[in-house]
Amino acid sequence: MKNIPCMPGAVHTWLLDVEFKDDLSRYRTGHGAKNMAIVRRFALGLVRANKNKGSVKTRRKTAGWSPEFLLQILQLKER
Repeated sequence: MKNIPCMPGAVHTWLLDVEFKDDLSRYRTGHGAKNMAIVRRFALGLVRANKNKGSVKTRRKTAGWSPEFLLQILQLKER
């Protein structure tokens, strides 16, 4: 593998592609694509700000399954 320097936004973009399957999104043109990109970045920031154990993927899934954890991610409920 080549030793290629990483661009500052490359990790963030890669995480959006992997976690939210951004490349498979059907929003391609118009305001919908821009709006969803903002929502995805906001959601990713909230999930990453939560310092519970587990990967970003695990925390996202847990938030989808558990209303208690979702409120914690949204910072509406104390730990």
